[in-house]
Amino acid sequence: MRTNIFSRTLLAAATTVALAAGSLAAAGTSFAAPAPAPAAAQPAAVSEAVTPQAVNNLGLSTSQAKKVQRWLKTYWNYRGSIDGKLGTNSWKAFQRCLKKYWGYTGPIDGVVGKGTIKGLQRLLKDSYGYRGAIDGIAGAGTKAAFKRFANAH
Repeated sequence: MRTNIFSRTLLAAATTVALAAGSLAAAGTSFAAPAPAPAAAQPAAVSEAVTPQAVNNLGLSTSQAKKVQRWLKTYWNYRGSIDGKLGTNSWKAFQRCLKKYWGYTGPIDGVVGKGTIKGLQRLLKDSYGYRGAIDGIAGAGTKAAFKRFANAH
């Protein structure tokens, strides 16, 4: 009979320890941070909420970029500050010029992509010594001619 009591006591103790260990494990996870929601369940980012102001001076110094901004303000409805940083608003004004006279067909979005560079290259080829291809790549020749453009204004 002593063996039976000993077995029951041992079984009760083991069960108690197992339950306690399980409770602690469950308690540890109940205080953990919730798992992140799947990507599909998260709300989509609104593009207007975070719009970085991209600056692309295409090799111009701050003083040269200020000259371009003054020219854009005078002729192409640029309303930003004259800060020497050709950002989105500067390039929107420039795209208006390029669209009217230099074959730019893209949106007026201020993004300096291949279309914007091609329009700029046409302008630079006509009057500022650009001799390269109209390829939409702002290489050394494009940047040198753009500096001549800036210095002329």
